[in-house]
Amino acid sequence: MGTTTNDIEEARDWQGILLDCSRCEQREGLTEGRCHLGHACVHDRYARRIDRFFKWNPDLAKSYLEHPYFETRAVAAKHVELFYLPRLVGDPDETVRQSVAQRLPVRSKQFEILRRDPHRDVRVRVAERAEPGDLAAMIGDEDYFVRQIVARRLPPGLLVKMIHDRDPEVRKVVAQRIAPEWLPTLAADTEMPVRLAAVRRMDNKQLRQLVKDPDWRLRYEVASRLEPADLEPMRADPDQAVRELVAQRLNEPQAGGVLPEAC
Repeated sequence: MGTTTNDIEEARDWQGILLDCSRCEQREGLTEGRCHLGHACVHDRYARRIDRFFKWNPDLAKSYLEHPYFETRAVAAKHVELFYLPRLVGDPDETVRQSVAQRLPVRSKQFEILRRDPHRDVRVRVAERAEPGDLAAMIGDEDYFVRQIVARRLPPGLLVKMIHDRDPEVRKVVAQRIAPEWLPTLAADTEMPVRLAAVRRMDNKQLRQLVKDPDWRLRYEVASRLEPADLEPMRADPDQAVRELVAQRLNEPQAGGVLPEAC
C-alpha cells in the first residue's frame, strides 16, 4: 500500500504532534517493511494503525503495555502472550481492561476480578465469555444490559432467580428461555412485552387460563395460539378484533372490521 501525502500529513501521535520517523525507536523497521507512516505505526493516534503495526510486529507488543496512550496499551493487549495480561487487569482505562477481558482465560483469578469491574463495558465482555455455570454471580449486576446477557446465557434452571428482575427487557429474555412451568408467572408481569413473550411459549393448557385476561392484546395472542376446540369461550370476547380472529380461525363469517397491527 502506497503512502499518500494526505496519509503522512494525518500521521500524528496521541498528543496531536506530527510523527517523525527519524526520531522513532522503531525506525529500523521502516526500511525492513515492518512499519509504514500513516498506515502501520505504533505511535499513531488511530487504533487501526497501531493494530496493523502489532500485526506486523507481534513480538514488540509486550514493550508497549505501559505506554501513556490508552489505545496503544489496549491494542498491545490484543497481541501479547497471555501471561502478560494479568498486569493490565488494574489498568486505569476501561478500554484496556476490555481488551484484557476478551483474552484472559475464563477460569483465571484475574478474569474473576474483572467480573466486578467498575465499568459496565468490561463486565459486558466478562458476561459474554464466562462459563454459563459461572454467571449466577452476575445475576444482580447493577447494569441492565449486563443482566440481559446473563439471562441469555444462564442455564435455564437458574433463570428463576431473575424472574423478578427490575428491568422488563431482562424479564423478557427470561420469559423466552425459562422452564415452561414458570411461564404463567411471567404472563402476569406488569409489562406487556414480557407477558407476550411468555404467552408465545405456553402450551394449550396454560393458554386456556388466560382467555379472560383483562388486556385485549394478550387475549388476541391467546386466540391466535389456542387450539380451535378451545376457542369457544372467546367467541363472545368483548373486543371486536379478538372476536374476528376467533371467527377466522373457526372458519366462520366475520362481522367486518380489520385486524389490529401486531403488538
